[in-house]
Amino acid sequence: MRMLVFAERNRKELLRDPLSLIFSIGLPLVLLFIMTAIRNSTGADIFRMEDFGPATAVFGQTFIAMFTGLLVAQDRGSAYLTRLFASPMTAKDFILGYSLPLIPLSLVQGAICLAASVALGLPASVNLIWTLIYLLPSALLFIALGLLLGCLLRETQVGGVASILIQVAAFTSGMWFDVKLVGGAFLSISRLLPFYHAVEAVRGALRGDIGGVFLSVLDVCAWAAVLMVAAVCVFRTNMKCDKN
Repeated sequence: MRMLVFAERNRKELLRDPLSLIFSIGLPLVLLFIMTAIRNSTGADIFRMEDFGPATAVFGQTFIAMFTGLLVAQDRGSAYLTRLFASPMTAKDFILGYSLPLIPLSLVQGAICLAASVALGLPASVNLIWTLIYLLPSALLFIALGLLLGCLLRETQVGGVASILIQVAAFTSGMWFDVKLVGGAFLSISRLLPFYHAVEAVRGALRGDIGGVFLSVLDVCAWAAVLMVAAVCVFRTNMKCDKN
């Protein structure tokens, strides 16, 4: 119950900053419209909506990581968390309280992105439901990344580091180009990171290849679990330091 009350407080905090929500949803939509215009004007076989649409939905979730990190870092920099540390809440309660309001936000963001993709030419099918389901592991991944950033960094540092993370995710995921064309060390590094597998999972779901990308889903889930555990551990350490 304590965790749910804390989660409700965080939901209200997110809604108090509508500009951030508009930005996290609006920028992926702008990218979709721009790339569609480029494809239509050039006639080149690039930025096909079957590939670019689901990849953009994953890319939009990277901003969730930034906003999560900022929320946690802001609370750490204020006296708010210091007072809450005197409560019976555990580090796990705090991390879950931050995470729960962000999961539906990430799914709504993904649904809007997929709906815009359909409006721009993506064929509508039942596979869109599977695509939205397969967006959940990547949502958990970026939420966990944001939590870890917020636990490790100050508020003034989160924005810069998160911006680098967004660029790394964009280029290693294969969103803009096929990383297999680059090959070599870049391909190996991309396959080690979870962003490539997050995009592969949603693209496969959109094609209807649910089982074929299951290993990619497991890879993203494993990364999300490890990062979430790391965030809990770091948060617990911060609690002990602040109490002392």
